Amino acid sequence: MYRTKTCGELRLSDKGRKVTLAGWVQKVRSLGSMTFVDLRDRYGITQLVFEGDPGLGREYVIQVEGEVVERQSKNPKMATGDIEISVSKLNVLNRAQTPPFTIEEVSDGGEDLRAKYRYLDLRRAPLQRALALRHRLSQEVRTYLDKEGFMEIETPYLIKSTPEGARDFVVPSRMNPGQFYALPQSPQTFKQLLMVAGYDRYFQIVRCFRDEDLRADRQPEFTQIDCEMSFVEQEDVLDMFEGMMRAMFKNALGVDIPDPLPRMSWYDAMDNYGSDKPDIRFDMKIHEVTDLVKGRGLGVFDSAEYVGAICVKGQAEYTRKQLDELTEWVKRPQVGAKGLIYIKLGGDGIKSSIDKFYSAEDLSKVAGRLGASTGDLILVLCGPRRRTQGQLGVLRVEMGGRLGLRDPKVFAPLWVVDFPLLEWSEEDGRFYAMHHPFTAPKPEHEALFRSDRKEDLEKVCANAYDFVLNGTELGGGSIRIHNADMQSRMFEVLGISKEEAEYKFGFIINAFKYGAPPHGGLAFGFDRVCSLFGGQETIRDYIAFPKNNQGRDVMIDSPSLIDKVQMDELCLRSTEG
Repeated sequence: MYRTKTCGELRLSDKGRKVTLAGWVQKVRSLGSMTFVDLRDRYGITQLVFEGDPGLGREYVIQVEGEVVERQSKNPKMATGDIEISVSKLNVLNRAQTPPFTIEEVSDGGEDLRAKYRYLDLRRAPLQRALALRHRLSQEVRTYLDKEGFMEIETPYLIKSTPEGARDFVVPSRMNPGQFYALPQSPQTFKQLLMVAGYDRYFQIVRCFRDEDLRADRQPEFTQIDCEMSFVEQEDVLDMFEGMMRAMFKNALGVDIPDPLPRMSWYDAMDNYGSDKPDIRFDMKIHEVTDLVKGRGLGVFDSAEYVGAICVKGQAEYTRKQLDELTEWVKRPQVGAKGLIYIKLGGDGIKSSIDKFYSAEDLSKVAGRLGASTGDLILVLCGPRRRTQGQLGVLRVEMGGRLGLRDPKVFAPLWVVDFPLLEWSEEDGRFYAMHHPFTAPKPEHEALFRSDRKEDLEKVCANAYDFVLNGTELGGGSIRIHNADMQSRMFEVLGISKEEAEYKFGFIINAFKYGAPPHGGLAFGFDRVCSLFGGQETIRDYIAFPKNNQGRDVMIDSPSLIDKVQMDELCLRSTEG
């Protein structure tokens, strides 16, 4: 056999044992008459000792036989740091070119270079730990759901395009010229059909695809923990998957999370945090001060629908230069504010950028509403209500980051509930589904949902919920519509004609006519779950072969052109020269 032990398991208790190891050469240190080599596999590193120079280079693949001996100079930072192998036999299994970057804990290679040689980057310990965590979490999911009676059922990857929301990836069909499959953005309709079919507890760790603009926490192909249950209400779903997340935290990280988890309505989240995925690791809530500042002659306040503020504790000593930088920061397109107003509560009194419009007493009232005290800094924005709250939410998170309040090792999960069912587009003059068109309204809002008045429809809350962790939405779902009449009404509200609804969704409307049970579920973004459990914001290290920000795999140079024979077989023509 190639090895009797791995490079991470030998200890001082193995002293005197004859072993065979195999792996990659990480480092070579020559001391003249002796050479020390660090041998690495995915389990760890073991130091080898050779007499003379064995002629090895970095990343050579080797097999060695030898005796476990006690190290003279121990390394307490290594699990195997008390021992080394006195090598009696060396077998070079494969020589290697010098890699383009160091394959160590911290590499000297840039992100683009490491992406090009991803198979080398994957040898590094940080990525090995990331993928090991991903594996452990997937095992926890399967173990928990299996115990709860869920069946893992696969659903199709080649489906019908229903372009509501993100763009579909489409696949031409050679046997049906001019027609296309779509890759699923989620298995939504199929899991609902499984409920109609009587499989009352379904799950799948499934690949999904969205042709959308990318950032650190998005990929064109991603993985969901997709789940659905029959004969349930919202409380049943939340209890079930709160339990799953609690088991994942406990068994994978050794972390206990609150029981039960806090819950917050969408409206409270927007009013207090400026976000439907609030980071509750720190306070710094948003407070409306419109009534305290209007009518004093300051035009931007007097004309604003909403004036809101946050209190940054202990930062009254912010300099003018720092405040000017922060003002420019909020003016960036990513935030979109027109300016920033400040109030400092210093030891020598209250100072503000709006002193000439407001007395110290006026500003003290603002400070009182925010619970501010001496030493604090108040930051104020104004404009349309929801837009300004969103800007304050972004500013709040930025300040929390600058002050070190967003510790990735601290976990603060919660449920956000009672979302609006619909959102109105002034540009298109129509409603869109806040989640998707299969989400049911709250039972107490069904009468409003049947109304033809825009004002009534805007008040309808969805029977929906999101699982939020540290300012990131990790998962979301809803109780579904389960009868054909209600589903047809939803399509009507969304401006989808009967003909279009029948063409796109006729299969599920018809299925509901054959006895669909009440059902609901949710899906967690598994890549995001892994990255946050690992204390990172980017998901790429938790995916073996990710795409870059342009949706390209630079390692295999994909996407790429296909040849003319394939184009002709698929009845395709390119508009590119």
